[in-house]
Amino acid sequence: MKLLSILTFIFFIGFTNANAANLPGPVISTDWLSKHQKDVVVLDIRKDVRSFTNKPVYKKDKKTKKIKLVKVGGHIPGATLVNYKKVRTKRMVNGKEVQKIIPEKAKFEAFMQSVGLNQDSAIVIVSKGESNLDMTIATRLYWQLKYFGHDNMAILNGGMAQWLADKRKVSISASKSAKGNWTAVAERKELLATSQNVADAVSNKSSQLMDTRPVSQYWGTFYKKSYVYKAGHIPGAVNFPNELMTKVKKPSKFLAKGDYKNLFSAIGIDPASKTISYCNSGHLASGGWFIMSEIMGNKKSSLYDGSMHQWTLEKRPVVSLQK
Repeated sequence: MKLLSILTFIFFIGFTNANAANLPGPVISTDWLSKHQKDVVVLDIRKDVRSFTNKPVYKKDKKTKKIKLVKVGGHIPGATLVNYKKVRTKRMVNGKEVQKIIPEKAKFEAFMQSVGLNQDSAIVIVSKGESNLDMTIATRLYWQLKYFGHDNMAILNGGMAQWLADKRKVSISASKSAKGNWTAVAERKELLATSQNVADAVSNKSSQLMDTRPVSQYWGTFYKKSYVYKAGHIPGAVNFPNELMTKVKKPSKFLAKGDYKNLFSAIGIDPASKTISYCNSGHLASGGWFIMSEIMGNKKSSLYDGSMHQWTLEKRPVVSLQK
């Protein structure tokens, strides 16, 4: 009887894995997803959760008479809603309360189970795709899942904006899912840079530092986030502003690998060197990490989760044009 149970379990696991899609890479098209939709779990991540059940808004151009997408609404049929506001948390790090960082293993595991995610799922992460901020919401969830051991996943290029542009089926039904069994099987510390790792990079150039914020924030002019306590950038960091990560207009899409290679060359970033990506809070920086690690294939890339918030909270050195 015990042997029969073991064989049944092995068959079940094999059957589950056999039905999981073989994702072609970290970035997929709407064409691929439309053909393999039954073989993947679609996680729709957004801050504006109400838009998940709203109809998309279109407008006819007076000159060209073409119908133009004004506002993304709805979702891919069968998609599960993930509220981005619940993905990150605040917790104590070295005696200081740090905001907007990755939750502890048990808490993130419980959250992903609450949205119905199962362990052997092939995951496609979909954002609204209206801007770079949307695409980096997707990369942030991707990074956290990878940090805790999940590899079989990809991001839909252009998100829902591309799905709508391609005139594919859309649902406005509420998200429903039973509790999943997803478990965090690892903590990949090599993907997470600490303040000490960054300080080492400043002092001995052990890693190149990539600041993924807008140029004005990098130089400390005009504007900074309220939770960043000093304007400017970490000494020695090179600016890879978020507006260069993806196409600006919706659908916001990642570039080809060759385009990123040329772009990095132009701004003085080596796509093959050990790299720490940071921003204000680890959101935009996840886009820099994703491009480096997943698109460029540089596995010596990590994300400074606390970013400028933690760096300035700890009163570490900053380069700024402000006096």
